[in-house]
Amino acid sequence: MYDYDLLVVGSANADLVIGVEQRPAAGETVLGGDLAVHPGGKGANQAVAAARLGAGTALLARVGDDGHGRLLLDSLRAAGVDTVGVLVGGAPTGVALITVDPSGDNSIVVSPGANSRLLPADVRAAASLFHASRVVSAQLEIPSETVVEVVRSLAPGSRFVLNPSPPRELPAEVLAACDPLIVNEHEARVILGDACVSEEPADWARLLLAKGPRSVVVTLGAEGALVADGSGVTRVPSVKVDAVDTTGAGDAFTAALAWRLGAGADPADAAAYAARVGAVAVTRRGAQESYPTAAEVEALCCALPGDGPRTPGRESEAAPGTDERGDAV
Repeated sequence: MYDYDLLVVGSANADLVIGVEQRPAAGETVLGGDLAVHPGGKGANQAVAAARLGAGTALLARVGDDGHGRLLLDSLRAAGVDTVGVLVGGAPTGVALITVDPSGDNSIVVSPGANSRLLPADVRAAASLFHASRVVSAQLEIPSETVVEVVRSLAPGSRFVLNPSPPRELPAEVLAACDPLIVNEHEARVILGDACVSEEPADWARLLLAKGPRSVVVTLGAEGALVADGSGVTRVPSVKVDAVDTTGAGDAFTAALAWRLGAGADPADAAAYAARVGAVAVTRRGAQESYPTAAEVEALCCALPGDGPRTPGRESEAAPGTDERGDAV
């Protein structure tokens, strides 16, 4: 019997967000709107997104003993996340500097802060959390050696989900544990490197699968997503929305996918549900505050009759979204 549907191991940041008419080019200064501070970080985002959907969720992360850290802890607890694994101190809380343009696209610079101090020893000390969790999810805003230790700490029968963002080369040990590995186009190209010999996303999925993961999900913005495993490649349609802010939407997608897979859903059905969760998220500003409840996701489905779940509005934006960072994947 598992105490948690999902254990997220990853980053917790304060998101410092400024709206701009256009994101600055190299050497360019632009004026923006008022600074807004939101709880974020890919790990904390995934934990909040899952908890909002009703999943029993815990987070293993590190924050600073400062105002940003308290902001994050308050947000996690308000969403229903168990914060017993959130360590405090060692460095200032991580910060993400985010500019958002009128189309909802963003550019992000992350100062890892305390996230870089989440170490393998912290993972080993949290063994009880791993044994109590049906699914474990991770990202790459924490040290690589910590992610390796996460894989080594998995309980028998548990499932490991990885969104390799920001992307970098992954050890074979980590790739072999992924079920699934979730990537957008940018992440797929980085991980494949010289092996990315095709412009066809279905080929990326097959090439990534050949690297060792048990399954792969490739998100394609307006083109939806691909789910690949030993039985083949399945396309999942996108959900059309009028996007306001893509920040953190990919984390909502990953959390929803991980939760539904742990509940026994078919991978394609889980990805379709995750796309609907991401679709709601991009229609709202911010990261964690944009995440829907299960009832809100169901309302989206009921409101959109026809050949697929769609929202009113222009057709040029979709979820899974288009963020290079993978925040709306």
